Formats: sequence, structure tokens, C-alpha cells
Amino acid sequence: MALWYSPRAMAQDQPVKALVIALTDHAAAAIYSINRLHPDSLCFVLPTGAKGLVESEVQPKIEQMPRRWDWVMLEEPDEFLHCYRVLAQALPEMLRTWDVQPGELVVDMTGATPAMASALTLATLSHSSRIVSLVSAREGQDDDRIDIAGKPFLWTQGNPWDEAASGSRREGCNLFNQGMFAAAAKLFREIEARVSGGQKPLYRAFADLADGYDLWERFHYRQAWEKLKNAVKAFDLALIWGGPQGLKVVLPLVKANAGFLERLVLDPAPVKDLQALDLLAHADRRLHGTHDSETAMVLLIRALEAFAQRQLFKHYTIKIWDVQPEQLPQALQETCRSCWLEDLDGKYKLPMQAQFRALAGLGDQMGQAFLREWPTMKPLLDAANKAILGHGFEPVKSERAQQLYDVVLRLSGIHDTALPRFPMLNL
Repeated sequence: MALWYSPRAMAQDQPVKALVIALTDHAAAAIYSINRLHPDSLCFVLPTGAKGLVESEVQPKIEQMPRRWDWVMLEEPDEFLHCYRVLAQALPEMLRTWDVQPGELVVDMTGATPAMASALTLATLSHSSRIVSLVSAREGQDDDRIDIAGKPFLWTQGNPWDEAASGSRREGCNLFNQGMFAAAAKLFREIEARVSGGQKPLYRAFADLADGYDLWERFHYRQAWEKLKNAVKAFDLALIWGGPQGLKVVLPLVKANAGFLERLVLDPAPVKDLQALDLLAHADRRLHGTHDSETAMVLLIRALEAFAQRQLFKHYTIKIWDVQPEQLPQALQETCRSCWLEDLDGKYKLPMQAQFRALAGLGDQMGQAFLREWPTMKPLLDAANKAILGHGFEPVKSERAQQLYDVVLRLSGIHDTALPRFPMLNL
């Protein structure tokens, strides 16, 4: 077939990583698409018997040969199930071998039968970010018009992920709401790679948000703060342009969380004022969110100690990891000298119960409340000690963890509404 392109015909796109092109009998359209896109890797999807057309009509006219190319042969190009079965078996391994990442694949449907087009769309959805096609031009349609062999065509393209992304976003939000922050971040980054340019900042923000809360769960406070700050800036911009419904509800809580992390990170004190609150909030998420009583019990004991450490340092400048016996009430000084000396560094270190006894002896209300709560607390601490994550072999019952949670709230004087709360994404 003789080919002729008008001077305006050969618009040049940026070279693409991979192109899958359906071809039945329109060689000229395939040549135009390949020469316009300059794919690094190229795969033809062909009916059985069309291989000769590629070798005789298409291959000699390719201006810049791809580094890698292959084909998938279809015996029944008009049968959807046959097309999909063959493509679903062949394409994933081919794309893996070619190291094609999600969003790096372009699919040309110009020469596809309806069955081939449907099967290609489904089989390439996880990697494609653009579907292109040459369609016959009607009179008056001049945008991106191409004359091929004397016939006018329009170059059309679109990204199916721009419409499909909202469904995947809901899936990512569900993962986030279940506390699966790393999985949510991974999904949001996959969506970012696939959607068109205008939507990429929004999904990058969702990924930063999930990354931030994942880092927070692992106590990487500074990195979490940076991620949340980035997400807040992007969401503020998204709201200017409308943004997803529900973002206005979520954003104030994210900003409050970023502010909490900022105060925690920038606190220069060796005993950080907000650390105990964060530990208690973490225990709350484990107990009431993921129903992990074992981990919640460990966190509750650590939170209990952190409240005592904060009180001792803030009001009495006592560091429990380097205490001077003279700083303690008279009744504890000799015990400190004889029992609490650390062999490794020669410093006196107060165990948790001693921290509260010291507070009580110094007249502190928290320490005195600890002594009053001791009959209630002792069996709870025994249960924690016998737990699998303590020093024993008995799983912790959720009732025990809940009782200790309530005791810590009473001792600290904190209401659970004052704890930092992670948002629920309903976007």
C-alpha cells in the first residue's frame, strides 16, 4: 500500500517505553503510530496469518526500530474469551521481561476487532496509561488530522485510568482505614503512575499521607511530619480546584496531626512532653482498632512509665535513667544506692514502680493516685508480666488490656478525646 502523510501529519510525541499495537489489515495506520510514538519496546497483536503483513509492509517502513519487539497471535480475533485468554497469558510475562512499570504502556486499538479491543483493554489495564486510535475524520474535524493514503484520520487518545482511578482510590482509602498504611501508599503510587498529569499531584498527596501515618506508627516522627506537611500543601491546592468530596472533612484533622508531630519533633527536652500521649494513643489504636491486646498491653505499660518520666522531669528535674539518690525522697535513697545502680554505665536508674513511689514521696498527685490504684493495678501488671510479649506464655485478654487502659487514663488525668486521632478516609 502506498503511504503519504500531509506535512502536518507526523506530529511527534515523546518516545514511549512500550507500545502494544493491534493490527488486522491497516498497515499504514500501524506505521504512523509506531513512527509517531517511537516505542522502546513494541508488541504486535495479530490474527493468525497477519505476521507476513508486518514483515513485508510494516517493518521496512519503521523509522527507528525498537530495541525489543514481539507479537501475540490470535486464532479467533472475533472471539472475546479466546482473545483475552491468549493476551492474559502472554502479555504479563512479556511486560515483566521488558521491565515495563505501571503507567508506562501505550495501547493502539486502531486495527483491533471489537473482541480484540475489549480483551486488550482488560489485559493491559494494570500497565497502560494511554489508549490511542486513528479514526476516520468527518468534514470540519481538523484537530490532529492526518492524511494516510489519501484518506483523512483523526489521532485520538485517552487514559482509562482517569475515570477508573476513583474506584481504586476507594480501595486505597479502605486499606488506610484498616491501618494498612504501607499497602495504601503502594496503591496510591500505582494510581499516580497511571493517571494523566493533572491528577498526579492528588494521588501523590494520598501516597504521602499514607506514608506519613505508616512512619508515625513506627515512631519515625520527623519523617512522618514531613510527609504530612507535603500532603497538607497538596490537599489545600486540590480544594481550590474542587478536590474529592470529603476532603474538607479530613483535612483539619490531618493538619492537627501535623501540628502534634511538629510540637513533638521540635521539643528539645530530653523527656518530650507529648511522647506519653502518643504512646497512649498508639495503645488505643492497637486495642480498639486492630484488637491486638498483646501489643496494646506492652504499649500501655510504656505509656504509664512515660507519664511518670514526664512528671518527674518536668516538676523535679529527675531523669530516671540518670537519677541522683539525693533527688529522691529520704525513704528511697538507700534503696536507690543498693538496688538501682546499673553495672554497665554506673548510673542509678529507677524502675517503673519506683518512679511512681518517688512521685508519691515527693507529694505529687500522680504518684499518690498510683498508690491508691495499686490494688486494681497489681493483677493487671501481673497479667502483662505473664503475657507472651511480657515474660510468660499466657495470651492477654482484651478485658485486661481495657482495664489497664482505663487506669492509665485515670492516673494521667487525660481524657481520651485529647489523644491524637488518625483520620478515616471516606473520599
